[in-house]
Amino acid sequence: MPSDQKLREGRPEEMSRHRPSESHDWRPTPPRSRRSVLLGAAAAAALGGLRTARAVDTFNFGLTPLFLDNDIELLSMLERYITARLERPVALVKRRTYHEISAMLLSGQLDAAWICDDPYVQYQDRLSLLAIPLYRHKPLYQTYVIVNEKSTAQSFDDIRGTVHAFSDPDSTSGYLVTRWMLALRQTTPAHFFRDTFFTYGHRNVIRAVGAGLAQSGSIDGYVWEVMTEREPEFIRKSRIIFKSEWLGFPPIVAPAVVKDAPVVKAFGAALLEMPADPLGRDILRVLALDGFTTGTPDMYQSTLEKWLVVKAQV
Repeated sequence: MPSDQKLREGRPEEMSRHRPSESHDWRPTPPRSRRSVLLGAAAAAALGGLRTARAVDTFNFGLTPLFLDNDIELLSMLERYITARLERPVALVKRRTYHEISAMLLSGQLDAAWICDDPYVQYQDRLSLLAIPLYRHKPLYQTYVIVNEKSTAQSFDDIRGTVHAFSDPDSTSGYLVTRWMLALRQTTPAHFFRDTFFTYGHRNVIRAVGAGLAQSGSIDGYVWEVMTEREPEFIRKSRIIFKSEWLGFPPIVAPAVVKDAPVVKAFGAALLEMPADPLGRDILRVLALDGFTTGTPDMYQSTLEKWLVVKAQV
């Protein structure tokens, strides 16, 4: 697993050592006519309005590390599809952590985002479901707990005392379910495991366990299954010892305050109609999804219950 990237602080630009000339032209400036003042103000207002309109026209869609990888071709196809359907510029916004995308969504910096079901249940009173992915024709997925191929562990309790890799603190499959399992045992990661760390990506968890940097890990079963089909060599050094019950697949959501905006409705429709579009079908093929469907909050009741149990223990 590659080492965690460190945030780098950019250096402020150095101030120029040379100041502009202090000489002044003291000749009186001819007075501006009222007409020129009004025209200047109107031009400034028009320019400001144009800039605002352009900013509003761009549809900002947030993406989390839920994606299988950083496939540039996939992102390009997704941008082209949404742009064509919405008939406006689209910005795909990616961040390293789920928390960053959730914060941008809740603060109004994003029009919609593909988030994990953990952040959704935490803020579902402020978010609106737009579409839920269909994986193997169902809007469901599972958490997997994996171990290195050389491990003798056969069950969840056998990984006690191991070094455990989590994906993200706001990931259901990559943290919450395992954290909930420990809460039911009246223990915590710090007491159950010898050590833990976050990789900020399900592929990175698989990589860490396979390389022996961790002896066990919590991951998204959807990612594991797709990697099994497409990159069997990638997962051959690890194996599954635990599968959770089926949970609501990580949804695509929008802030509740804009759920009825025409562009947000059009975006939701574009997702639901992907299977009928050639480019949409290509995107679904890369994602190993069958399409998208509508959903209701009760699909995430199990995730909510787990989050409440863990929250009560903290």
